[in-house]
Amino acid sequence: MSSEPANANPTILNLSDLPTRKATTSKPKNTLASATPAYLYDPFAAVPDLDFSGDSEEDDETPEPIDSQEIFDLVATMCDPEHPITLGELAVVNLDHIWITDDDNGLTKTVRLEFTPTITHCHLATVIGLGLVVRLQQSLPPKYRIDVRCREGTHTTDAQLNKQLADKERVLSALENETLMGLVGKMIETCK
Repeated sequence: MSSEPANANPTILNLSDLPTRKATTSKPKNTLASATPAYLYDPFAAVPDLDFSGDSEEDDETPEPIDSQEIFDLVATMCDPEHPITLGELAVVNLDHIWITDDDNGLTKTVRLEFTPTITHCHLATVIGLGLVVRLQQSLPPKYRIDVRCREGTHTTDAQLNKQLADKERVLSALENETLMGLVGKMIETCK
């Protein structure tokens, strides 16, 4: 019997089947050719009175809270460091493995993301974890703490890997390594 961790990867999912809230890239056709108001291109055209009394400034100033779907959308389009396939398509990141919790002080939140390496002995699992950390650090406001982990039982050295990713000094040291940052940069530049 093998004592190797169970891992459903490598799985390749269809990108269009991944959950997302992102808008589609296709633009609706403009059926009204003259939809542009005349006053925008004619300086002598009459400008209509615009009534904004029904608009609520409160709605514009209150940001929507960041949720798991938004985090998934941030990281799912990152490319695997070895393959020209996204982490979402490879099921390395999964919407069900992302949690956002309020910290005890009420001022900060923690984003916990657990990833599944493509194979149980993936030699670039640390790079994937580091790429996820960097992507979230670059994208989230400072009040969010980031906790990226390898899912338990999905890698032969998941405990050691998680210890490395939780050590802020090791992560900062890795960010100074040009080779590692080159790999992370290639992962992140694919984000849409």
